[in-house]
Amino acid sequence: MSTRAQVRFATREEGVSFSEHPNAIHAQFYVHYDGYPEGLGIEIAQSVNEYGKICNWEIESLDAKHGDLEYIYYIWQAPSKSTWISIFEVKGHWCEHCAKYIQKDKCIFVGEPSNLIEKYNTN
Repeated sequence: MSTRAQVRFATREEGVSFSEHPNAIHAQFYVHYDGYPEGLGIEIAQSVNEYGKICNWEIESLDAKHGDLEYIYYIWQAPSKSTWISIFEVKGHWCEHCAKYIQKDKCIFVGEPSNLIEKYNTN
């Protein structure tokens, strides 16, 4: 079964918490499979640590919406500051009463790439 995710890029700003969705993002990517932290999370963290960028990805429109996500990743960057990553687990359900999808996200990780590797690397 596919584990879908979305990776979003946000600017590190004073007063903006890493454990909350930011108001503005600059780019996003849709990932069709292996979106869980032990897969995609490790791939992002290792790529940032080793190359300073994320390799082999294509940019997606900022207006793209996906109803099948299980994770949302934020890559936080600013000049002269270290890169941080936030991971949100997407949970939701269809509400019969209001006839719409109710999404509740939970922040499950905040930290630098090396912290993500320590937490989720199963090798």
